[in-house]
Amino acid sequence: MTGRTLGHYQVTEKLGAGGMGEVWRARDTRLNRDVALKFLPAPFTQDRERLARFEREAQLLAQLNHPNIGGIYGLEESDGVPYLVLEYVPGENLSGPLPIDELLPLIRQIIDAMEEAHENGIVHRDLKPANIRMTPERKVKVLDFGLAKALV
Repeated sequence: MTGRTLGHYQVTEKLGAGGMGEVWRARDTRLNRDVALKFLPAPFTQDRERLARFEREAQLLAQLNHPNIGGIYGLEESDGVPYLVLEYVPGENLSGPLPIDELLPLIRQIIDAMEEAHENGIVHRDLKPANIRMTPERKVKVLDFGLAKALV
């Protein structure tokens, strides 16, 4: 996939993969910025339930606008393959032991993000270190709302 062009996105590197998709870094050539593209695994693209869940992730994430939640820019399709265009968040996943004085400010940011989601009737349902990214500036971004559920 590296080097492939989808619309105006030039795929540059694989960021990760999980049960609900693969995430690739790409360059938005129109806006001159990096984004993350999330794709359903190929076998799921023919599964109506998985496609509906993918669209639901996009719709739920679009309802949220918070500095500690990774944003969504769009739901696109190329050659019949749907993908999400997401905010690219540099940094590392939140993992490993951290000193308590470093951990407390990060926890506050995670709580703020989840409070925003809950106030909008959305439960993440997959909050774990792999779905939390910390930027080099120590700003937390909660990612991957693929298993999120709307309560309203």
